[in-house]
Amino acid sequence: MFYRILKNVLLFELVLLLTVSFADETAVLSSSSNTALSSQSAIGSLSDQVAIPQSVSAQAPVSQTAESLSSSSSAPLPKWRTLPEVQKPWMKGERLEFELRWGFITAGYATLEVKPRKDGKTEFLTFATANKTVNKFYPVYDTVYTLVNNKGLMTDIFRKSLHEGKFHNKSLIKFDRDGKKAVLSDTVFKDPVKHTVKRSADTSVTIDGLEHSIMSAFYLVRTMPLKVGETSRFSAVSGKKRYELKVIIHGRETIETDLGTFKTVKVEPVLDGDGIFNSKGRIFIWFTDDEKRIPVLMECEIALGSIKAKLIKAQ
Repeated sequence: MFYRILKNVLLFELVLLLTVSFADETAVLSSSSNTALSSQSAIGSLSDQVAIPQSVSAQAPVSQTAESLSSSSSAPLPKWRTLPEVQKPWMKGERLEFELRWGFITAGYATLEVKPRKDGKTEFLTFATANKTVNKFYPVYDTVYTLVNNKGLMTDIFRKSLHEGKFHNKSLIKFDRDGKKAVLSDTVFKDPVKHTVKRSADTSVTIDGLEHSIMSAFYLVRTMPLKVGETSRFSAVSGKKRYELKVIIHGRETIETDLGTFKTVKVEPVLDGDGIFNSKGRIFIWFTDDEKRIPVLMECEIALGSIKAKLIKAQ
């Protein structure tokens, strides 16, 4: 569907949620193989306790600080409980607005919002809709809600609600890290107002405890040093599986937008061993080359050209 293609460029998270062809689960990266990225621009010292950032070019071993920490009973704490707190500027609150364009056509709009809480957690909110013309014959109103712990951006709850034409879907993922599982619930409605169910499914996925949701994975990329030529990997749960995600840092470019000219780092998110669109297209994201790592431009290659999400407002 046309708007689904448009929306896919907004976040590679949504691509993974909505496309049906994924790489095999056997390609998952085990948490024991994760090493750390360290840099002056990184958040403190993200050790291999964080579910990403493994630099392919990094060879030096990293000290296992989590293993040296213990609870009052002398039993080692789970690694996810010992992660450093993310303190990036956008963690204090942020709202980004995007315009989705296909050539000269403005097909839709989307927002990404960060809302801090007082309990050591943060909410990530995403909303996407088509323009007025498209909404008349194919209404689109999609929302994604994610609740994360500020330590390592580990997701507690991931919830999405999709209303696209006659398709109405609600899904929920709850992470039980101590129990080493993610519990998923997915429902498709015939009538979202009367709550008439067309089909539903509940399942659980075994996790190691350091996996991200697709939404927290996007924000975690913004905490990375993004060194040109390096590739980083981390694990995430989406749909009914656990996947290995790969982030390729291509290079630095200067991007001109309506908000001004920005020095950026060009990044490509993919499923390891398979393109995010199952070889049908590629996604590129241009983050500002500073501590904020604001995504000023996102582009998706398709058969008929490309779809672009351009930042039009930031606050």
